[in-house]
Amino acid sequence: MKPVALSPQSREAALDAMEASTLDVLVIGGGVVGGGAALDAITRGLTVGLVEARDLASGTSSRSSKLMHGGLRYLEMLDFRLVAEALKERGLNLQKLAPHLVHKIPFLYPLQHRVWERFYAGSGVALYDAMSKASGYGAGVPLHRHLTRRGARRIAPSLRKDALVGALQYYDAQVDDARHTMFLSRTAAAYGAHVASRTRVTSLVKEAGRVVGAEVVDLESGRTLTIRARQVVNATGVWTDETQSFAGERGQFHVRASKGVHLVVPRDRIRSESGMILRTEKSVLFVIPWGRHWIIGTTDTDWSLSKDHPAASRSDIDYLLDHVNRVLVEPLTHDDVEGVYAGLRPLLHGEDEATSKLSREHAVSVAAPGLVVVAGGKYTTYRIMAKDVIDQAVHGLSTQLDRHVPESVTEDVPLLGADGYEALVNQRHILARDSGLHEERIGHLLGRYGSLVHELLALVADDPDLGLPLEGTTDYLRVEVVYAASHEGARHLDDVLTRRTRISFEEFDRGTGAAPMVADLMGGVLGWDDAQRAREVEHYVKRVEAERESQTMPDDETADAARMGAADVVPVSVKD
Repeated sequence: MKPVALSPQSREAALDAMEASTLDVLVIGGGVVGGGAALDAITRGLTVGLVEARDLASGTSSRSSKLMHGGLRYLEMLDFRLVAEALKERGLNLQKLAPHLVHKIPFLYPLQHRVWERFYAGSGVALYDAMSKASGYGAGVPLHRHLTRRGARRIAPSLRKDALVGALQYYDAQVDDARHTMFLSRTAAAYGAHVASRTRVTSLVKEAGRVVGAEVVDLESGRTLTIRARQVVNATGVWTDETQSFAGERGQFHVRASKGVHLVVPRDRIRSESGMILRTEKSVLFVIPWGRHWIIGTTDTDWSLSKDHPAASRSDIDYLLDHVNRVLVEPLTHDDVEGVYAGLRPLLHGEDEATSKLSREHAVSVAAPGLVVVAGGKYTTYRIMAKDVIDQAVHGLSTQLDRHVPESVTEDVPLLGADGYEALVNQRHILARDSGLHEERIGHLLGRYGSLVHELLALVADDPDLGLPLEGTTDYLRVEVVYAASHEGARHLDDVLTRRTRISFEEFDRGTGAAPMVADLMGGVLGWDDAQRAREVEHYVKRVEAERESQTMPDDETADAARMGAADVVPVSVKD
């Protein structure tokens, strides 16, 4: 398999190819499940197209807690099957599918009651470890251990002495969700799938009561086209109901959106060598190490406003600060918050009004002949969701194809960048010597690109200035912006600052200082004139201003109104 760049040229070629012939499967939605479905289908020998209305991973798949975990709290709900399934997927990604993107991290669980809680929680974590080992993919993830209060505070000096009587430490895994999702779609493209972002479905095509394709509009050019397919997969997450309505069908289930807000603070504001998981009255709160930062989250509240840009209110931020400060020696304040992001969980509609009790299981159904829908689930189990929805699509293809379609093989299909990653980590000093970059920079690149690092180093060899740090941030190199536009499908400033990198929530200025240079670097790849570069920067600054304003508002309604004050740089509404 040869890596394929998601370049502007490949996007145009993908649109042309999808218009020119009937596909076996058209996937709507470029999130983790949509990308996973495209990869599953293409590696079974089907012809596949994937369209996404905005950027890859621009919805829920870039706004998670950045964990690829078994879901320890689901053990308490006795959902053993979900936990076992998720633990296997966690191990698969750590060991085989995406070792360059998924990494193990430790968590402390402070105990507040003597004897019974240590036994209760310890039994749960022991079962978690045992299920991990039983999955066959538990190697490399250390077992949990019991700690005294003194031992726990040695690891996490920021913990208040009266906040715990002891602790447990266990391990889970972390992923940069946006990059992982992008890699899924890029890997699908490498196997032959046609991938086009900024391509909105405006209606589904039906003939004799059967869905046979979709009408789409290229939001970059305004071009409209018809894509015909034998099976259409709706993998649009929280937009499932809206996409389903194009077929004139109510569907067998509905999706409810739950808002999860996360704060990002500098690493030196909490002194700890480990992440933490804290109990709240409703659920759990994670304090997650993230490079030079901590991610603190999440909330879990019903959301019925704009799904395009869920807004965090001041009450969301206050809730998170209040709960984390209950265990910290030095409380965090609003001034410590570098960034804030909010995402929507797609939960299957249930009887219980509390969104944290709604199912994280997924469901697949045939909404209409030719249209298969997948919804619910959690990030970690994306591959299972993708397999299940393509299994259903294959069933629908059985009368349309004159050949047998194989079973899913994605359990054995590593993502681009995985092959040879461990060897390159061992050789990073050699890569540093040959490229002129510091060894730590090479380590940073390997953790984001894996063995594709050679493509970036080639760009630096041609233009050494690209090996310099990007203005406005110390963590990223200029070459990463160029590569995002030339190889990773980034079309606009927001794509790079928010998803290909995480500058939008890792810097106190939310990326406005880096925006001019990013626009210049992207513009050189995408052919922007000075006016377009200025428009991109102006749009991004207005987006940041709108988000900052929304985060001062007291509730969801006022926060949503403030956030919607900044329009998208490319219209993505059907009405536009």
